[in-house]
Amino acid sequence: MAESFASLNNLLILCLAFISGFIIMSIELLGGRILAPYFGSSIFVWGSIITVFMLSLSLGYLLGGRLSLHNPSLKQHGSFFVLAAVLLAPLILFGNQLMEALFLVIEDPRYGSLIVSMILFFLPTAVLGMIAPYSVRLLVIDSQHSGHVAGTLYFVSTMGSALGTLATSFYLVLWFEVNQILITMGLILLTSGLLAIYSSKTFHKNPTVVSSP
Repeated sequence: MAESFASLNNLLILCLAFISGFIIMSIELLGGRILAPYFGSSIFVWGSIITVFMLSLSLGYLLGGRLSLHNPSLKQHGSFFVLAAVLLAPLILFGNQLMEALFLVIEDPRYGSLIVSMILFFLPTAVLGMIAPYSVRLLVIDSQHSGHVAGTLYFVSTMGSALGTLATSFYLVLWFEVNQILITMGLILLTSGLLAIYSSKTFHKNPTVVSSP
C-alpha cells in the first residue's frame, strides 16, 4: 500500500512538472502578443521578454532549491501553483492599463518593453521556476539515483515546455483571445495546486533522502 501511494505521489509530481513547463512557455509566447499593440514585436521586445523570463526562472530555481531543504512537502509544492495563479491576476486584470500608462511615459520599445515585462511576468514566472528544483527534492529518496530522478523530471518539464510552445503558437492564439488563455491557465494552476494540497493529506510524504555508501 505504501509503495502504491508513493507511485501515485511521484506520478502527480511529474504531471505537475509537465503542467508548469507547459504554462511557462505558453505565457512567454503570449508575452509577445500582449506587448505588441504598445511596443511592437521587434527583436527589442522579444529580447526584453526572454531576458525577464530567464532572470525570473533563474531566481525561481535558486529559491525553490533552498526551500526544498526545509521540510519539503506536497502541500507546500501545491502552494507554488496557487501563488502563481494569483500572481497572474494582475496581468489579466490590469495589463492593458499598465502598458498604456508606461507607453505614454517611455516610448522607446527597448526600455518600455523591458520594464513592462518585469512588472507583468517576473513574479509569476519566478514562482513557476521554483517548482522544478522542489519537485526533484520530493522525488529523490536515494541520493545514488538523484541524477536519474532529476533527469526524468527535467525531461518531463521540458516536454511540457515544447508542447506548450507548439500548442500556443499553432492553435491556442488562433482559437482564443489572449485573456481567455491566461484565465484558463490560471484556473489550471489553481486546480493543480489545490489537488496537490489535498493529495498531501492522502499520500505518504517521501522519506528523508538516504545517502548511499
